[in-house]
Amino acid sequence: MRASVLLFLIVGGCAAGVHYLVTLAADAATGMDPAWSNLIGFLCAFPVSYLGHRRFSFAGTRASHRQALPRLLAVSCTAFVGNQLMLAALLRYTPLPLWIALAIVLVCVAISTWVLGRYWAFAHHTA
Repeated sequence: MRASVLLFLIVGGCAAGVHYLVTLAADAATGMDPAWSNLIGFLCAFPVSYLGHRRFSFAGTRASHRQALPRLLAVSCTAFVGNQLMLAALLRYTPLPLWIALAIVLVCVAISTWVLGRYWAFAHHTA
């Protein structure tokens, strides 16, 4: 379990780093609404997340790609909705700049993603 948590933190950190950097780069380069730059960051980070978690964090899973990919996508999309709502609230109701608000949101969402990934998306269920 410890190794799984450590690997999750490493893979999740890489995916969050991609999400964070792409979001900030898209925002800086285009000046688009943060909701859109955040979506672009999420879309770039998802493949890093899935492939990394599949290969490292949950390497012992017997769940097929056909089972795990849609489940992690569902977990990630649900987490992204929460991410968007929290980010919008922080940007609207606090004086925080995007770079700080996004960092706070990504850390908060990571915990729920690990729990759902471990116990649902990559859990082996027989149908």
